[in-house]
Amino acid sequence: MQTVLFADDPQFWFETLRTLGHTAYGAADIGEVLTTAQHIVAGDYGSWHDEWLAIADKIAAEAETQLAAGHRTSARDGLVRANIYYHNAEFFLHGDPADPRINHAYRRGAQCFHTAAALFTPAIEVAGIPYEDTVLHGYFYRAAGSEGDDTPRPTMVLHNGFDGSAEEMHSNGAAAGAERGYHVLTFDGPGHPAARHLDGLVFRPDWENVVTPVLDWVTARPEVDESRVGLLGLSMGGLLAPRAAAFEHRLAACVAVDGIYELAATVLGHFPGTRAEVEAALRAERAPEVDAAMENLMANDPTVRWAITNGMYVMGVDSPRAFAACYLDYTLAGGIAEQITCPTLVCDAESDMFWPGQPQELFDHLTCPRTLLRFTNAEGAGAHCQFGAQRLAYARIYDWLDDIMAMSD
Repeated sequence: MQTVLFADDPQFWFETLRTLGHTAYGAADIGEVLTTAQHIVAGDYGSWHDEWLAIADKIAAEAETQLAAGHRTSARDGLVRANIYYHNAEFFLHGDPADPRINHAYRRGAQCFHTAAALFTPAIEVAGIPYEDTVLHGYFYRAAGSEGDDTPRPTMVLHNGFDGSAEEMHSNGAAAGAERGYHVLTFDGPGHPAARHLDGLVFRPDWENVVTPVLDWVTARPEVDESRVGLLGLSMGGLLAPRAAAFEHRLAACVAVDGIYELAATVLGHFPGTRAEVEAALRAERAPEVDAAMENLMANDPTVRWAITNGMYVMGVDSPRAFAACYLDYTLAGGIAEQITCPTLVCDAESDMFWPGQPQELFDHLTCPRTLLRFTNAEGAGAHCQFGAQRLAYARIYDWLDDIMAMSD
């Protein structure tokens, strides 16, 4: 998609487009997004934070006033939008995990969504899913019109990726599923915002050990048809969800938006030498030349700079090279993709700026019933994860799921 704002800063433009995409399900407003973006200085993380925090505070305060006056629908809408804007405010700050602005914006945004959840019809349930010695935080959406009806229904479990939240999944499949008659569970796993902020949990490559307790929790609910539970992962979740599906065979379907075969594809091309040589250098106790090369990449490419600093934060490592080494462990190679047995949908965006070519590679390795769904620039859906075209994308995704789950409108 053509750049409209931040012509010299593709990362700021992508995050602006991503925010605009939330308008499809009421979690942003076009005028608010454009007005805020126009006041942001390109490449300036402080400016990005300040402008998004200001609009989040404004919208949240108005919504809380509306709620106090009994205007529940207006309050709900404002609180959902404020959540996204608070998430934006802390998005680029993770290079300094001790920055107090991070937790302030996260906690304020989560509070907004929690309050909004009770104002939906049916109400969205704030969920705590037992996980090891703590809980994973998420939201259970009952299907539209299912109040008081515990007849088991098909259910979708959704999670985000490298930098997104369970709350963001409202606009990326949860609302779309609920309005089509699915129950939906969204959750933050290790490395995702709630787990990282509240419990210090960082990403782990063996994602089946995250999804298994989530499935235990959701399939125990009387309103869930345990034979028709699907899993959808967004962005980096397009690798994590298939990884879980390779080992967790209770799933009736898996959706990768967009598909990823190995995270290291974004790393290996930046360094000379064979794959084995690059991997050895990344994992070595000392590799000063690689360290210097990564510092140079960060200095000259704002997208790389953000990816590495955020990656260190969500992976729980203390150097750029350690982060790159972590990426080597997130792969579906070695016969993992071939172990998936449930029908799997792999989405592919024409102009994906992060993992181009990876959906096709994942699709080529699948031996289960499989579908590759391509989204194009011409239809306005060519950005990573179809941000900016959620209505179009989730119509096609849920049409596919309807056929798998034998659903019909």
